[in-house]
Amino acid sequence: MEERLQKFLAEAGVASRRKAEELITAGKVQVNGKTVTELGTKIDPQKDEVVYAGKKIDRQREKLVYIMLHKPEGYVTTAKEQFGRPAVLDLVKGVEERIFPVGRLDYETSGLLLLTNDGELTYKLTHPKHDVEKTYIARLYGTPDDSALQKFRRGVIVDGRQTKPAKIRILEKGDRICTVEITIHEGRNRQVRKMCEAIRHPVAQLKRVATGELRLGELPKGKFRYLTAAEVKYLKSL
Repeated sequence: MEERLQKFLAEAGVASRRKAEELITAGKVQVNGKTVTELGTKIDPQKDEVVYAGKKIDRQREKLVYIMLHKPEGYVTTAKEQFGRPAVLDLVKGVEERIFPVGRLDYETSGLLLLTNDGELTYKLTHPKHDVEKTYIARLYGTPDDSALQKFRRGVIVDGRQTKPAKIRILEKGDRICTVEITIHEGRNRQVRKMCEAIRHPVAQLKRVATGELRLGELPKGKFRYLTAAEVKYLKSL
């Protein structure tokens, strides 16, 4: 049965489906000895030979792995970084499979980050249409009043576009800093930070504590664990 080339690459653990599309359009994938650049290309996994980076993609799918990492501040969520800063993959030692992050956490943000070689799941969890909730604990400068909280909940303008409705509740008030819980349904670049700036209460510290019902729990900062079978089943059900 034929399937789209980017779907095959994602399921084979080469990259997420979105990244696989970039590899194809950049002319880095060959099918039966010919470079293909069309995203609509379909292949027969049983008959066609697919090559990426000079390596034949094995018909046997790589073992799928699912990892939760407690990302510390000061790490980038990319495989390679042009400025030589530490990357999250440096923290995942002893994993033989070629894994990649599911979405991103910015350099200054800590917390729950999923890593996998399941390109289809990555596509599902990061595509805007799937609306997967992400929950954060943030320390903000000052304390938002009711008007600022309602504005945040309705959605604010970020980079020229209004955000979707979000949740925010105050957990603890201090003299200069308050602690809040924030839940959003999108994954725009530095979105939580920009939303807080829009209500004039910038982020002092930010940590992601949950993706959907999957929670970071007591996992120490800088450490990782494999997801349980029940957790993987839950993510695939979203």
